[in-house]
Amino acid sequence: MSLIYSLDIIGTFAFAISGALFASDKKFDLFGVLIIAFVTAVGGGMLRDVLINAHPINWIGDLNYLWTILIAVVFTILFKSKIAPLSKTLFLFDTIGIGVFTLLGVQKGFSYNLHPSVAIIMGMVSAVFGGVLRDVLTSRVPLIFQKEIYASACLVGGLVFWATNYFQVTETTQFLCTLFSVILIRFTAVKFQLELPKVKDDLYSKK
Repeated sequence: MSLIYSLDIIGTFAFAISGALFASDKKFDLFGVLIIAFVTAVGGGMLRDVLINAHPINWIGDLNYLWTILIAVVFTILFKSKIAPLSKTLFLFDTIGIGVFTLLGVQKGFSYNLHPSVAIIMGMVSAVFGGVLRDVLTSRVPLIFQKEIYASACLVGGLVFWATNYFQVTETTQFLCTLFSVILIRFTAVKFQLELPKVKDDLYSKK
């Protein structure tokens, strides 16, 4: 089992726990919790594969993803009172997850000979659209549209992957640079409460 695959499974597990906790707080029944956990964990990768016509779809081709999500849901149900306070630990797993999913998404885009800009977008889709689908299904405005530098970190990570690919660095260096660029930007943004500017009025509106 490769390091990237191991991190992918860890990220899937963390995202599934995040989705399960969210659905549980919303008082969803067991089926609802399973669906939200599933969508949060693999929704981004599934959407990416559909968009680029990659088959089999990620979780269909590897049932370990389904088992990981199921275990995460059971784990959440059994230990919810213990998990919920561990926000820093879950944030760490979530950040590693988006870094890994960005890396895997961009890498897959390049393997399908997509234009670099499209491959970078596929990396972002892989990383954040599970959360977007979760929020849409639970009637909430997706958090990535409201606060925190989240999707933008994934785009920067995609650019780093493209740049390292252009300069033909080793695969290990490429993977590490991409992963740590996303993690560094995400940690920095949260630590210093950085946000992208919001659009309120046009530049020529009267004050």
